[in-house]
Amino acid sequence: MKPTLVILAAGMASRYGSMKQVQSFGPDGETIMDYSIYDAIRAGFGKVVFIIRAQYAAQIQSIFEPKLKGRIQTDYVFQELDSFTNGYVFAPERSKPWGTAHAVLCVREVVKEPFAVINADDFYGRNAFEQAVSFLQTNCNSHTFGIIGYDLTATLSEHGTVNRGVCQLNNQGDLASVTERINIARINGIVTCGDGLSPQQLAEDTKVSMNFWCFDPAFFEMTANQFATFLQQAGHELKSEFFIPLVADQFIQQGGKVKVVPTHSSWFGVTYKEDAPFVQQSLQQLIQAGEYPAKLWI
Repeated sequence: MKPTLVILAAGMASRYGSMKQVQSFGPDGETIMDYSIYDAIRAGFGKVVFIIRAQYAAQIQSIFEPKLKGRIQTDYVFQELDSFTNGYVFAPERSKPWGTAHAVLCVREVVKEPFAVINADDFYGRNAFEQAVSFLQTNCNSHTFGIIGYDLTATLSEHGTVNRGVCQLNNQGDLASVTERINIARINGIVTCGDGLSPQQLAEDTKVSMNFWCFDPAFFEMTANQFATFLQQAGHELKSEFFIPLVADQFIQQGGKVKVVPTHSSWFGVTYKEDAPFVQQSLQQLIQAGEYPAKLWI
């Protein structure tokens, strides 16, 4: 059975200021999602599910359906504030979605096979998708999930500091936890973290999470139960969010394993508008190197 790719595209892009998920970065107008889907198809994924807000459905479908028809199965799921809240009464002034774990929960009715989850606005690279398919088809089950682990040095920026989810590993080499570290940069050849936490220096091959997860469908029931608890504890907060690492952490505490699946791909993404030229340049270099055609969908 071919695994499914789930793309988180329902974020409101508050820091970016516009719908960066559908911004053109490639030479033929390709979005970053186009490159992820292209890599997913050639790696062996059988379906792509877009998690979006209902108000953007027509726009997203008009962009992707003409390109993907006949290439890969598609589905569209809406993340709305009342999705899976089971009658919970949240503050009427709340506008922010409930976070990434809630978003993934919204695909429960359309995903019945092992699946991967990625961000819409991050470029992950071909090898990452190949590693994900291999893991999903051979190692993923109700007791074993996965996370694609990038070498920290492959995710640094030449334009300033970055924040990264640093993977702590247990004695078996599996994920123990993900710790958010901020203000990471290479200074005088040494990767340094300026957040006051220990260790201050990080090894170049430290594994970091770029929110590329691999799950068995058992994820859904577990997450639904956790989300109900989350709403009772933090649902009244206007900006509270239910994140995937929270679910993974509880899964590990209950005896589950999260394998760290290494990739040699380089990552890049767009958090701010200033990132756009670097993304365009990076894609152009990959095209010139023969990794992608100048026009993805011919």
